[in-house]
Amino acid sequence: MTQKVGIIIVSHSFQIGEGVKVLIDQVIEDVPISLACGTEDNDIGTSIEKIQGAIEQVASDSGAIIFYDLGSAKMNAEMAIELLESSSIRIAEEIPVVEGSYIAAVESNLGKSLEEIMSSLEKIKINM
Repeated sequence: MTQKVGIIIVSHSFQIGEGVKVLIDQVIEDVPISLACGTEDNDIGTSIEKIQGAIEQVASDSGAIIFYDLGSAKMNAEMAIELLESSSIRIAEEIPVVEGSYIAAVESNLGKSLEEIMSSLEKIKINM
């Protein structure tokens, strides 16, 4: 059986990340989802170490996609990927975190590949 693409939600707030996961969990249970929300002290912010840990929890040969809420979360996600030297982790750039992670989880559950999911996410890209 093929492993499913993992979902990683990086948010400055634990409550935001947890809320997105609760929403997804209402319809899908078998997709690996991890959170990297808040700082090491659970304050508002993001943590490279938390992101690395979240990647290690859900990444498989099928890959994983990182969704983020604000710009510095993206920067820390990029640094975490670089430190892990992983080529199968993608960042969903300019994709709304709620809609994007929900679509990705549905498509991962259907057995779609990392590239197929990234292609679907292009359709909801935010023009900033």
